Amino acid sequence: AIPEFARDVMLMHAVGMRVVVVHGGGPQIGELMDRLGKITEFRDGLRVTDADTLDIARMVLVGRVNRDIVSAINVHAPVAIGLSGQDAGLITASARSPELGYVGDVQEVNAGILDRLMAQDLIPVIATIGSDDEGQAYNINADTVAGAIAESLRAEKLVYLTDVEGLRAEFDDPSSLIRTIAADGLAAMLTDGSLTGGMIPKVRSCLDAVRGGVSRAHILDGRLPHALLLEIFTPEGVGTMVTP
Repeated sequence: AIPEFARDVMLMHAVGMRVVVVHGGGPQIGELMDRLGKITEFRDGLRVTDADTLDIARMVLVGRVNRDIVSAINVHAPVAIGLSGQDAGLITASARSPELGYVGDVQEVNAGILDRLMAQDLIPVIATIGSDDEGQAYNINADTVAGAIAESLRAEKLVYLTDVEGLRAEFDDPSSLIRTIAADGLAAMLTDGSLTGGMIPKVRSCLDAVRGGVSRAHILDGRLPHALLLEIFTPEGVGTMVTP
C-alpha cells in the first residue's frame, strides 16, 4: 500500500539514504482502459501503445499515481517532488519497435537534475514517460527506467517491488525462491525461457544495472509489510538479491 511504502521511504531518507522512487502504473492504466472500452495487448510483458493509450498512460502515471505517491510521502515531511521523464530532459527516449507503437527505450538519463534535487535533501518521484528530441512522448516500462536511472546514478542498490516474493527457480513453486543470484546466472535464466511476462523486463534491467555499475539489485514482494526495510536492514533479506 502507498501509505506504508511512503513511511518506509521516509525512514530510509531520515537515516541519510538518498532515495529515488521510480513508478509505473500498469494495473491503474489497465483499469482506466477497461472503463473506456479500450482493448489492451501485451507483447513480452510490454503494453502495445497507440496514441490514445499513450494519452491514458500519461494521465494515469503523471496525473494520478505520481501525485498519490508524492502526497503520501509529503504527509510526513515536505521532501518529495514529482517528475516525469519529460521534465528537464530527464529521460530521452526512442521508439522500441513499430509493433509496440509509442513504447520507448531509454536513450539517455540526465542524472544531473536528480543529483541537484537530492543535494537539496529532496526525494525525486519519477513517472516513466520520456520524450525524443522532437518532443514526442513515449511510455517506457518502469523496470527499464529504474535500471537506467540506477546505472546513471551509480546507485548502491536498485530495488524492484513486485507481486511475487522474488525470483523463483520454478515459476509455479513458491518454495523455489532464489535468495541470491549472480549476473551470469540471471542471464542464463533469461535465455533458457524460465522467465515469463512481466518478470522479463525486471530481470533484463536488473542485469543491465549490475553489469553497468550498480552494486546490488533486489526483487521483492511489495505486498509484504515493510519489505523494503526488511531487505535493506536485515542480513537475510526477504526477496532475491542480484550481484554482479
